[in-house]
Amino acid sequence: MPPPPGAVAAPPQRARVSPPPANPSPPPANAPPQPANPPPPQPVDTSPQPDDTVVTEMPSQKIPNGRAVFSGLDKITGRIISFDAGIGETVQFGALQVTARVCYTRPPTEATNTDAFVEVDEVTLQGEIKRIFSGWMFASSPGLHAVEHPIYDVWLTDCASPRPMQVAQPEVPPAPAPSPARAPTPAKPRQAAPVRQQPQPPITPAPLPPGQQQH
Repeated sequence: MPPPPGAVAAPPQRARVSPPPANPSPPPANAPPQPANPPPPQPVDTSPQPDDTVVTEMPSQKIPNGRAVFSGLDKITGRIISFDAGIGETVQFGALQVTARVCYTRPPTEATNTDAFVEVDEVTLQGEIKRIFSGWMFASSPGLHAVEHPIYDVWLTDCASPRPMQVAQPEVPPAPAPSPARAPTPAKPRQAAPVRQQPQPPITPAPLPPGQQQH
């Protein structure tokens, strides 16, 4: 800020620079030499360790319901009407026909998230049916996917008549039928080879010495 009138501005002060020491102390003799280029830092090991706890997020479970609960607004009279419709059933609200295809809720252990797939048709003055909405409605966010109509408005509020969850059982292939037991075939005795008899040579009497007669 400038000084007031009549005041004398003080001369600017110069920064004092201390002179370097005359005799800088040398480094100790036993100090290790500093490398010119220090090695780069080692990367951090992010691989899973045996002591790490692995947290697995379970997929959200949906509970199917048999009915969907809606609220309808007549913008001219400002009247709000609550009505419900069965899955696959068409309900007439003013000039709108509302049909719920599915309606899901979540278990009490999870965050509340109620949604439904809804089809909304408009019946014109000429009797024609015009599809004006087809998609998912969320009870927690009515304005996320709103029905665009100048007179009527419809949004999802809840689901009713929960259906029991069916757990798919693994298919076990049927065991093959046991084949009839067969009696063991008796082993045939091996035929021994015939023994061929060698012909005996004829026995010839030994000659008698001279002077002896055969009796």
